[in-house]
Amino acid sequence: MPATITHDDIADLCTGSVFLATGGGGDPYVSQILVQEALKKYGPVELTPVSAIPDDALVVAIGEVGAPTVSLEQLPTGTECLDVIDRFEAWVGRKVTHIVSFEVGGANSVIPFITSAARKIPLIDGDGMGRALPEAQMMTFAIEGVRPGPAVAVDYSGGCVYFDTQDTLLYERQVRNIAMAMGGMVFTAEHPMTAEEARRAIVPGTISFALELGRTLNANFGNARQVEAPIRALFERSDYGILKHLYTGKIVDIQRKIMGGFDVGEAVIESVGGDRGSMHLSIKNEFLVATVDDQVVASVPDLITMVDHETSSPINSERVHYGQRVTVFGIGCPPHYRSARALQVVAPRAFGFDFDFVPIEDL
Repeated sequence: MPATITHDDIADLCTGSVFLATGGGGDPYVSQILVQEALKKYGPVELTPVSAIPDDALVVAIGEVGAPTVSLEQLPTGTECLDVIDRFEAWVGRKVTHIVSFEVGGANSVIPFITSAARKIPLIDGDGMGRALPEAQMMTFAIEGVRPGPAVAVDYSGGCVYFDTQDTLLYERQVRNIAMAMGGMVFTAEHPMTAEEARRAIVPGTISFALELGRTLNANFGNARQVEAPIRALFERSDYGILKHLYTGKIVDIQRKIMGGFDVGEAVIESVGGDRGSMHLSIKNEFLVATVDDQVVASVPDLITMVDHETSSPINSERVHYGQRVTVFGIGCPPHYRSARALQVVAPRAFGFDFDFVPIEDL
């Protein structure tokens, strides 16, 4: 049976999606409010399982592209995701039958709900990452051979750019430059898929999993130690598999700036008791690599998630600040990212690090 999502579910969904976003995906606070109001106005949204996508479907991915910090200053109105799907349909001359999220991360998890509710387009229970990652070629859509175009981007003021690019690396450069030129953040409709492509490329069940995770986190609101056992049990029953406690300490340094359309920087966490060396977290929108005493303890494509130690609330990378007391977890990635083809674009070397990926269960 498809899951029915109402406005009452959105807060839990946002909490779970921020946890899975590994620091990226955009802060969901404003999007949460917009989506809740949209579902109150237009009614609930039913999630379509990947296995139930009809053979004649046209599936399109929608979401935000740019530096997440921008979304804290340049707030969306909630109509951008409607404008982009309308322009896409007008350009290709065909109705979109299903939409899917780029990533089950932060704001990008919930933005498609506005389009689904307002335009009555079914939303697929899945996404293109099973987490958040910064670049288009890192989506499972691209890894499985889905072409990015035709694609459409709109900005907060209603400006629009059309892409007819078939090469994902070229598309990533183009859309990133356009996002920078259009204020730092754009909404896009891209990676149109047939049913066969969608069934192969979409990471299934991630939206409903994020909702279950958010409910678990909110039901166990409080110190990170008390939430660790229930969320570990939840992950062990899922495709992610493993959850590890990596570190607890205080943020003693955070360096962050926008470079090339990304939030780039590093956070340093110091053990409160002084019994361990510092943890360093490398950031490119998401937390990419965690080291302690210069030893890697987790890296992409596995997930690195930071939560407030006293509340267990997950923290986006743009919300990290000096003095926070945090706990860092490492989580296994979905099986889509363990193939040799996927690791060519999502392993540490793809981000410029000089070491190979080692699964978190082997570290």
